[in-house]
Amino acid sequence: MFSLQVSNTSSGILRATQEDLRTQLSPDSMVRRVAVIGAGPSGLAGIKSCLEEGLEPVCFESSDDIGGLWKFKEVSEPNRASIYRSLTINISKEMMCYSDFPIPGDYPNYMHHSRILQYFRLYAEHFKLLQHIRFQTNVRSVKQRPDFSRSGQWEVVTENREGQQEKHIFDAVIVCSGHYSYPNLPLKDFPGIETFEGKFFHSWDYKGPEELHGKRIVVIGIGNSGGDIAVEASRVAEEVYVSTRRGAWVIRVVSDNGLPVDMKYNTRFVHILFQLLPVNILNWIGENKLNAMYDHTMYALKPKHRLFSQIPVINDELPGKILSGGVVVKPNVREFRGSSVVFEDGTVVDKVDVVVFATGYSYDFPFLPSSVMNKSGHRVGLYKHVFPANLEHPTLAVVGFIHALGAIMPQAEIQARWVTRVFKGLKKLPSKQVMLKAIENDTKSMEKTYICSKLVPLQVDYVSYMDDIAGEVGVRPSLAWLFFTDFALFKKILMGPVTAYQYRLTGPGKWSGARHAIFTQFDRMYQPLKTRQVDDKPGSSFLGRLFKWTMAALMGACAAYYLHLHPPTALQNLISVISPEKL
Repeated sequence: MFSLQVSNTSSGILRATQEDLRTQLSPDSMVRRVAVIGAGPSGLAGIKSCLEEGLEPVCFESSDDIGGLWKFKEVSEPNRASIYRSLTINISKEMMCYSDFPIPGDYPNYMHHSRILQYFRLYAEHFKLLQHIRFQTNVRSVKQRPDFSRSGQWEVVTENREGQQEKHIFDAVIVCSGHYSYPNLPLKDFPGIETFEGKFFHSWDYKGPEELHGKRIVVIGIGNSGGDIAVEASRVAEEVYVSTRRGAWVIRVVSDNGLPVDMKYNTRFVHILFQLLPVNILNWIGENKLNAMYDHTMYALKPKHRLFSQIPVINDELPGKILSGGVVVKPNVREFRGSSVVFEDGTVVDKVDVVVFATGYSYDFPFLPSSVMNKSGHRVGLYKHVFPANLEHPTLAVVGFIHALGAIMPQAEIQARWVTRVFKGLKKLPSKQVMLKAIENDTKSMEKTYICSKLVPLQVDYVSYMDDIAGEVGVRPSLAWLFFTDFALFKKILMGPVTAYQYRLTGPGKWSGARHAIFTQFDRMYQPLKTRQVDDKPGSSFLGRLFKWTMAALMGACAAYYLHLHPPTALQNLISVISPEKL
């Protein structure tokens, strides 16, 4: 709140214009119009978060539809993410949905890309997001206005499909362009590729196996795309070889008792164990569990890195294809000789018809000035992977530019909720020096914990990161508080999957349906599986009761540990419960 002094002059009463007000108010508190670049899952979250905070978003989307990566097109378009026809997500529906809009219960747990796009349409229609999107509009440049030090504003130049350019002025910008748009094709690393007599292309261009019938295929790279393409090609090709430089740990989407693997293990209880136990012990436990399903050494998959040093490959079919000979795992390619491929172990595969480079993606922000995006090691120097630290005003943010063993939707959403509160002036960022130091520390921690390359310098721990940003927003659930006030919910949050609903229980953006969504998340998981009536007569045993008692004791221990980690907040919550005003 401020007051403006006015005085009478010979020309009458002086009136303050909006520009006059800007000179007296913080630019951050004057943010109103926000440009959102991209209408994929991150961009949709950005639009909705702007609306929640009373901001006016204008989203620029280069294609003719929402969905970003999940909008399938028969022909790949330059500088846009691209997927193949059969792609099914490897994150279960309850773990990937937005925090206040559960995916319909009758949708399958692991959805084909067409179902994911349907969900985005439901979300966009429910929250009336489409009216804020300008389709077939490319962003050509985003640069600070000459008076940026005073206004914090940005000049955005766009181009429509007819090639007409338009200049816009925005108070803030959210970049939601993703990091799967620029395929990395490292041909210089493969001597002799210019002599190769067959066809080669990046997995970005792969749409289906139609042209692979009866052919010899070499897939270079064993990430999720490489594994999927190798499995699909093996159904029609004569031979399929997968070449890997490092190897990979391979996990299944179907976990114990048939549960989705992420709902089984992506829990706060498991997260607390990761904080308590040495990482080498956790690696040993996890690797032994995976090797009990299929010995990674015997299957020629065993990587050079430990299990939790890199996001694993998620593929239920790959081990079966290896066992049946449909896919053969080979070391890195040494060189090409005409139609022959020579591997580092000296073995040669002749008469290769097709090589698929599943070699990842590089990242770029071609519309931003280079001065905005400074580097920290291989990664972009963003404070908490969101805010550039070298701007005078925090009116530009990057949302969805992150990689974790979890879906991008809830991560982008919690980022967007934080961003819009910073734009509104409701949250303040630290000083430039503090942010730069935090970026440096995050980079060191990332490089120490994970196998980082210049292609994927984005990896974080899913639960830790979500909780960190939720703390910035003011919506992180307190286990200690719930232990004393809502024990039933406490059990669900501690032992159940860390679904995004947990970040709508309290604080800004609180959703009245969050608690119910948490208690019914497994009902929605079971619903599409109930396609046949089966007798279900669960029995009770002493071992079952003993297991429940043991789990209750472990939950109590976890609550005590959490109380030990966060004594000030927990103590304040406890005092507020027993204060005279509450009695």
